Amino acid sequence: MTNKFDVLGIGNAIVDILINVEDDFLSDHEIPRGSMQLVDDETSSMLYSKLGAAIECSGGSAANTIAGLASLGSNVAYIGKIKDDQMGRVFDHDINSLGISFNTEKDMSGVPTARCLVMVSPDAERTMCTYLGACVNLMEKDIDPEVVASAAITYMEGYLWDPEHAKAAFRKAMTLAHNAGRKTSLSLSDSFCVGRYKKEFLHLAEHEIDILFANEEELLMLYDTRDITEAVKAVQQHCEVAAITRGAKGCTIVSADEIIDINGYHISNLVDTTGAGDLFAAGFLHGYSQSLDLRTCGRIGNLAASEVITHMGARPDVDLKQYLATNL
Repeated sequence: MTNKFDVLGIGNAIVDILINVEDDFLSDHEIPRGSMQLVDDETSSMLYSKLGAAIECSGGSAANTIAGLASLGSNVAYIGKIKDDQMGRVFDHDINSLGISFNTEKDMSGVPTARCLVMVSPDAERTMCTYLGACVNLMEKDIDPEVVASAAITYMEGYLWDPEHAKAAFRKAMTLAHNAGRKTSLSLSDSFCVGRYKKEFLHLAEHEIDILFANEEELLMLYDTRDITEAVKAVQQHCEVAAITRGAKGCTIVSADEIIDINGYHISNLVDTTGAGDLFAAGFLHGYSQSLDLRTCGRIGNLAASEVITHMGARPDVDLKQYLATNL
């Protein structure tokens, strides 16, 4: 089968509500600065009511990556669960406006579409309170075999490993992709996620995942070490490719044959770090799906990440295809 899609993303479909806050707001509501915590519908609604004007846009880690890929010119699809409510319509409109194929059946359980309050401090630190809502109701039946088989790479987020139904959907997608001779890719999502599922993620890295994305802290936690050289050598024995983001230092790309360190781009106007890892994955996967060499893939990832941190939100503010042509 020829590729209909370069990349299929599967993830938690969440509407991001982006707002600038002072640190006093966080301390007044006993929210640890820089944390990502899950909250219930009532808490999310209470906090939302106390915040001022905000930007609302479709979000979720894998959805951000797929949006970045679309901006780069890749043909992409997305699978994620929303309800047909106000937030769900925001998500649906945003995704479709970007030219992303998104046809997942709406959730009928009655719970609202997921939303994440992304509170950005004056120094660009982000603090997130997430209500998962309908997105955790992603089921095996939502994984379309034809879409998976027609995508060169199926990319999934580690957050999917929390709900049992979503985990089953995750496993189905991996099996379908490999049966069709396609690649699988996973983002470890965050260190807390790795802490919860270290043994299972290690198994995935060694046996199920072809392209692994992690930041430095996530990789160190996965291999239970504080030595990044040791962690890099360990992942080199597991995945076909591992792409490790290292903040301002750039990234390290690992394959069976080489370890490539790539410097990051200097940023003078840091505004909001939300989505940096998601957009790095977008840039890397765009290059990889075009059969570019690993160093170039890493440079495209760094470039996409450097753009998204210069403004509010986890989506590119410019046409990344044009941005790439001008800056790479």
